[in-house]
Amino acid sequence: MRVALATLALFACSAFVVASSVTAEDSSAGVCQLIPAGGKAGSLDGWKSYHQDGAQTADVWSLNDDGVLHCKGSPLGYLYTEKGYGNFVLELDWRWPPGKEPGKGGVLIRTTGPDKIWPKSLEAQINVGDAGDFWGLDGFQLDGPADRKKSLEHPQFGKLTNVKKSALVERPAGQWNQYKIVADGDTVTLEINGQTVNRATACETAPGKILLTAEGTAIEFRNVRLRPRDKP
Repeated sequence: MRVALATLALFACSAFVVASSVTAEDSSAGVCQLIPAGGKAGSLDGWKSYHQDGAQTADVWSLNDDGVLHCKGSPLGYLYTEKGYGNFVLELDWRWPPGKEPGKGGVLIRTTGPDKIWPKSLEAQINVGDAGDFWGLDGFQLDGPADRKKSLEHPQFGKLTNVKKSALVERPAGQWNQYKIVADGDTVTLEINGQTVNRATACETAPGKILLTAEGTAIEFRNVRLRPRDKP
């Protein structure tokens, strides 16, 4: 039985890995390591980037030997997975680097459509003071509690829908924060540092890419890992 369970978990992970050359698999949990935990500094195989001014990945993003992914923040753009994902548990750590001013950032999921600033997606906000907010970008549909939801039309970014977080639990600049994003059908839940701070319902369910944004502020990520959750 244990062998069978491990085989199933390994199969689920292999169907969703970003790239075998950078992916570590925990067959007991079906977890895929999307960013190398260490030992492969500079390698971001399985990821691509889009940035203004034609900047290349290495101009904005760098991975050190400790598995910390550093983003310079500019030019504006993002790092994105080559593959799309629909239902999953995504966990990662992020922080504003020590000695740097905190600012803007985000994690975008179920991203579809052409590359641009910013593509259709659901954003788990990281902006200082707003970490935990959800934003439906470029018309991405979602719902939430009426007292925490608003929609607006932006001349550049299209229809935006915001569901505010229920609690402020982000840590000061220089300290690591843990994000846990659970995408399960039309419901997406966000935990920060072990506390549930937001839940969006009636979300669009089409699989899409996962993005880490560069929004003008230096930011760091580590321990980016994914556990797929297949739907029948």
